Amino acid sequence: MKPLLSKTTKPFIIYVLIILVISIPVYYFVIDTIWKGELDEHNATIAEKTAYEFNSLKLSDQELEKSLVLWNQIQPGTDIKKILYNSLKKDVFFTVEKQKTFASQPETERYRCLMKVIYINNKPFLFTVETNIEESQETVSAIALITIFFFIIIVIGLLFLNKRLSASVWEPFRNTLEKLKTFNLNNQTKIEFDQTDTTEFEELNQSLGKLIDHNISAFKTQKEFTENASHELQTPLAILKNKLDILLQDEDLTEKQYHIAEEMNRALTRSSRINKNLLLLAKIDNSQFDNSEIIQLDGLLHQSMEILQEHFDQKNIAVNENISSNVKVSGNTGLTEVLINNLILNAIRHTLPNGSISVKLTDYGLEVTNSGTEKLNTKFLFKRFSKLSADHHGSGLGLAIISEICKFHQWKISYKFENNLHIFSVLF
Repeated sequence: MKPLLSKTTKPFIIYVLIILVISIPVYYFVIDTIWKGELDEHNATIAEKTAYEFNSLKLSDQELEKSLVLWNQIQPGTDIKKILYNSLKKDVFFTVEKQKTFASQPETERYRCLMKVIYINNKPFLFTVETNIEESQETVSAIALITIFFFIIIVIGLLFLNKRLSASVWEPFRNTLEKLKTFNLNNQTKIEFDQTDTTEFEELNQSLGKLIDHNISAFKTQKEFTENASHELQTPLAILKNKLDILLQDEDLTEKQYHIAEEMNRALTRSSRINKNLLLLAKIDNSQFDNSEIIQLDGLLHQSMEILQEHFDQKNIAVNENISSNVKVSGNTGLTEVLINNLILNAIRHTLPNGSISVKLTDYGLEVTNSGTEKLNTKFLFKRFSKLSADHHGSGLGLAIISEICKFHQWKISYKFENNLHIFSVLF
């Protein structure tokens, strides 16, 4: 996970780097063009000034010829040659590269040159002048170093500004986020967000406020329905069951009537159990349980094993217990007890008579293993009302409740079938 600012800063820095890298050859081309223009003006000025100085001396042809010979010897960057007529329609500017003949080590340099016809004593002369241009490599290196320097300055400035802006501009967002983290729907307390002068954050706070109000209202309605259903449904079911129990004790019942009443009683018992389980699932979904209790899990497991001993005896199931002592977890005691009972009852239900069940508890998890002949359908394993066996006494919600309780506690439930053993594991 990366902060929002880092995600926006990184692309911006990459973009700036690309632009600055592209700017290096652009800088070089622009500067080189400006230099050449300045040198062309400089060379043209030298040519005009040279012609003016020679004309101002008013030398004879012989004196002029000697002066030009001397000039060409002592001025290595210029050359003046007599021509018969002006063969150049306009001045010629060009660039040449040549090695220094007077340097101790061979070195190639660039020169900006001008070929221009000048008139001395009203006679045409071809004037050639060349001026050294700054080394290209040195120019590019200088520009690159300057660009890198400013890039570093930009990056440091961006990081500094982002840090400062993060502390001020994003403060309302962080305050909103902290309040959302501490919000608990069970408390049904409306969040009061701080006022902010940032339009986007203010719109966010208003939208979140409306959403939270709607969720609180829906939660209250659902909770009231769950509580009402728990009371209103269980009462008539209990009355019906009580009446059926009285009917079953009537000595005037025929055998046929007794079997019918017995079937009704079993169906009513299953309906009551399904109702309780559905209400339990609804409460779990609505987060109506506290999960901050410290549970002595080994004690809870021993207690469940003792209560379910009768079920083991009925099917003559061999039980192997490997329960570590002083195992504590954070969660809800009631839900954890339901999870343990459902896991063990599920194992009993899928174990044939004279089979075996193993219960193992460590600091890291709970594992319930039972003997079996065929792997359960993992696709529908934790689905509600999925039938994994021919046993019609169950509600079809046991494993679904186990799964929801594990999600509530942020535990992990898994199933595998190895060596004719069903293995359910809960990792804390």
